[in-house]
Amino acid sequence: MLEALNYSFIQNAIIAGLLVSIAAGIIGSLIVVNRMVFLAGGMAHTSYGGIGIAIYFGLPIFLGATVFSIGAALLMSYLTLYQRERIDTFIGLIWACGMAIGIILVDLTPGYNVDLMSYLFGSILAVGSDDLVFMSILVVFIIVIVSLFYRDILAVSYDSEYASLRGINVKVFYTLILVLSALTVVIAIKVVGLILVIALLTIPIYIAEKLSNSLYGMMAISALLSSLFTLVGLYLSYTYNLTSGATIIIVSAMSLFMFIIYKKIRVGA
Repeated sequence: MLEALNYSFIQNAIIAGLLVSIAAGIIGSLIVVNRMVFLAGGMAHTSYGGIGIAIYFGLPIFLGATVFSIGAALLMSYLTLYQRERIDTFIGLIWACGMAIGIILVDLTPGYNVDLMSYLFGSILAVGSDDLVFMSILVVFIIVIVSLFYRDILAVSYDSEYASLRGINVKVFYTLILVLSALTVVIAIKVVGLILVIALLTIPIYIAEKLSNSLYGMMAISALLSSLFTLVGLYLSYTYNLTSGATIIIVSAMSLFMFIIYKKIRVGA
């Protein structure tokens, strides 16, 4: 693997993996704490509509996916805030419509024959310099926003009623968390793909939650775990010629399985 580090596409893959891991650690913690896993899954699949729009109009993939995902996040926020009893219905509807829009627009694009599986399962080895720049901008934006409003986000995440009594606009920060989740989903597309995003946003966080006693600690530990799983998965995928996104998730899942066994053995002892 060491000789592979001389190749630019491997270097780009490693940087991309670390950037996504940082974002996944931060936003994944918020998703889990706020019990938004299904919402995040809906946004992940809905973003395919943005990919279809970008392909059809000849726009950068990340740009199309970002704008479309943010729009979907705002719509989901509005619908789930005021009609929570219908949350599953709305998420399923937006999920299906987003995927359908993307598929139809790709079908209508003349001469487009790129393997769409790369968007579904990730293609970290195909990350280019422009992709890294876009990823870096989004990750910095996520870090800055969470740092600036950490206390408010913390209050809303753990006790929204108390936060409201303190004068914090719960609706605004609920929407903000969804928008940041959408951005994280977008930058994770290249690494693990739309279908596997939720695993990356939940598996390291579950382990981190058991190892920390604060939201900040959970974010830091899950970011480190995500980085480790991504690097190990990337190494295995390169060595054995496996799909990178799926390999990263398998490494994460196996690590979670071993962690659970370790905890049970430790409790039993």
